[in-house]
Amino acid sequence: MSDVLNKTTVLVLNRNWQAIGVKTPAEAFSMMATGNATALKISGDDDMTPVTFEDWMRLPVNPGDHCIGTVKGPVKVPTVLVLARFDRVPKRRPKFCAKAIWERDGGVCQYTGRKLKPNEGNIDHVIPISRGGKSTWDNCVLADKKVNSRKGSKLPDEAGLRLLRRPTAPREVPVTQLIRNTYQVRDWEVFLQNKGAFELTA
Repeated sequence: MSDVLNKTTVLVLNRNWQAIGVKTPAEAFSMMATGNATALKISGDDDMTPVTFEDWMRLPVNPGDHCIGTVKGPVKVPTVLVLARFDRVPKRRPKFCAKAIWERDGGVCQYTGRKLKPNEGNIDHVIPISRGGKSTWDNCVLADKKVNSRKGSKLPDEAGLRLLRRPTAPREVPVTQLIRNTYQVRDWEVFLQNKGAFELTA
């Protein structure tokens, strides 16, 4: 049961039904119980009804529904919440990670300009760590593995390389674009049709 309660399988919408985050079922039930959100009872892309916590606890559980056991019997786990008072779409910068560097650089080696397949590239520290470089947006680029290996602990000009452009942190974007449907929850799809490719971690 704890596994079900602690996976980020609940999409959070603002009052305007715009996706702004993800929560675990444990967090979702807490938000519902305190009146900060209502759950959506979803029976299709065009059949969605907000349901209060009290009414949600009485919903029938159908075969195939994700549910948790309680002293009063099984309770269906919500997949989408609507916040009661919040109506903005916050902006956020993608989390710094290798995947985000790939996305920022468009899958292109920043020394050769060649489009790379997933197994052909890795992340290069422009100023190598051995020479004081840091793992930051402005010091990491996507590079062809062979080029990166040849560069080693050298600076680009020492290795006869030139960057296509100076690496910088990506701009902040609406958090809706950062949400990834990690667990393939079908009920999220209608709200994430225009999302971007980065991941928002809970």
